[in-house]
Amino acid sequence: MSDDTLLGDGESQITLTRKIEANVSDVFSAWTDPALIEQWQVDEAEFDAFEGGSYRFVTFADEDNEADHEVSGEVLQFVEHERLVLSWVHKGEDEELIFVLDIVFQALGKDTTNITLTERGLAHADAQTRIFSMEAWSSALEQLAELME
Repeated sequence: MSDDTLLGDGESQITLTRKIEANVSDVFSAWTDPALIEQWQVDEAEFDAFEGGSYRFVTFADEDNEADHEVSGEVLQFVEHERLVLSWVHKGEDEELIFVLDIVFQALGKDTTNITLTERGLAHADAQTRIFSMEAWSSALEQLAELME
């Protein structure tokens, strides 16, 4: 059983909550240190760990004829060990998806952290894309928990 809580808040927001058995500073670093990001989220990461900085995440395609998956954006808010807000831009062949990713880190104890991840601003075209997005973030948080715990 997963510790994830999924909430769909209208068509333009998805919220997930996950408890991770690790220190809040370590969990925050896993979102902001490129070497750690590459251990659980993407194949190649660049991250300017300050407000106004930029980031770029690349996941390599499984097949040679497929394009790599790349997202990039700006660090809109950076409060160490507490909050991270990122603009999230994915440029596909015929579309550009833009939303805001808001991650709140809450220490529940010395070695327990609660993460609340909210994706805002992107209205999903249908229920299937909303479910896909929820499942993708849930999977990412599971991989993070496995790394940290």
